[in-house]
Amino acid sequence: MPAEILDGRIIARAMRQEIAQEVERWVQEEGQPPTLAIVQVGADPASNRYVQALLAGFAAVGMGTRREALPSGATAESLTETLQRLNADEQVHGVIVQLPLPAQIPSTTLHALSPLKDVDGIHPLNAGLLLQGAREALAPATPLGGIELLRRHGVAIEGRGAVVVGRSRIVGLPMAMLLLHRHATVTLCHSRTCDLAALTRRAEILAVAVGQPKVITPDMVRPGAAVIDFGINLVDGAMVGDVDPAVSDVAGYLSPVPGGSGPMTNVMLMRNTLQAARRQREGVR
Repeated sequence: MPAEILDGRIIARAMRQEIAQEVERWVQEEGQPPTLAIVQVGADPASNRYVQALLAGFAAVGMGTRREALPSGATAESLTETLQRLNADEQVHGVIVQLPLPAQIPSTTLHALSPLKDVDGIHPLNAGLLLQGAREALAPATPLGGIELLRRHGVAIEGRGAVVVGRSRIVGLPMAMLLLHRHATVTLCHSRTCDLAALTRRAEILAVAVGQPKVITPDMVRPGAAVIDFGINLVDGAMVGDVDPAVSDVAGYLSPVPGGSGPMTNVMLMRNTLQAARRQREGVR
């Protein structure tokens, strides 16, 4: 029997309706919408498309946006000044910076972003809070979306054996922490892992984020496992994931690419922006 599809499009649609209602109440109380600032250095076409999707998505639920465009030759100092200005702006509740940054801007420049407005969880303070399982942590939107896919499909996490393949700071590592704090027993795999298949075959929950097309094949998956594919790869002009679609014949649940974890990222950014706005209103520091 084919795997049940973890359909991010359907869940994101339902969540947008929920968020729109919350935003309406917020505007009634505060007089203005929760607002996200999007900082973009340069004009990469793929980045432009993503920013346009964000602008449209936030507008559709009644949330505000502000686009801060810097030239491709921008310096670390100019990005720092932009972030500090947004930190001080009480009408901005969340800030994201489009990555990757140009080579002349070190990643440490992002430390200038206020952790209170860091709605994609890239600041070291939020990463540390997530490690501790602290309530006030703002976690990266993509792995949060993976957790929400599991939750809304009724996939139990507590007590399950979970394997995360990939240790990036924006997907793999936070996904491992999110699963751990929900009481899964977590194994984190990476490029130096020996006999990867032996570990993935034990996983009741398998999350994959390595950026290699179809690296997980059916023989590497435990029958009935819940598989979250975070991969986005272009092969012959088509988007494919890190998981071979044939895994559907073995797994119990599978998030497709496209249409699985991807649609969840933007809606989780909306959720994080609302959460950040509430905490700023409450004066949480």
